Amino acid sequence: QVQLVESGGGLVQVGGSLRLSCAASGSIFSISAMAWYRQTPGKQRELVAVITSGGMTNYADSVKGRFTISRDGAKNTVYLEMSSLKPEDTAVYYCNVAAVMDYSGSYHAGDYWGQGTQVTVSS
Repeated sequence: QVQLVESGGGLVQVGGSLRLSCAASGSIFSISAMAWYRQTPGKQRELVAVITSGGMTNYADSVKGRFTISRDGAKNTVYLEMSSLKPEDTAVYYCNVAAVMDYSGSYHAGDYWGQGTQVTVSS
């Protein structure tokens, strides 16, 4: 199994900035992509940003120009820099990792989720 530890959420005022981090650990053979999703009560979880092992990125239209996703491959960590925050960015943010696990030479691909971190933007 992959363990994902998220940090960096909190309360921020409109126009402010936050940085989320998600560190992956475990018997990881490789990671193909790391992403951030968010969810508000009564709504489906939505993709915020994704970054591949090759460094390609993609963003939801609602965050383009304001959020930046990056990763540290050596640390298996993904970051989400959020700026110019708006009240509609308020949500629980989840880290997602697509990884291949190595269990003593037996390889298993899976999709793993963090526990979520709350981001609240106050007006």
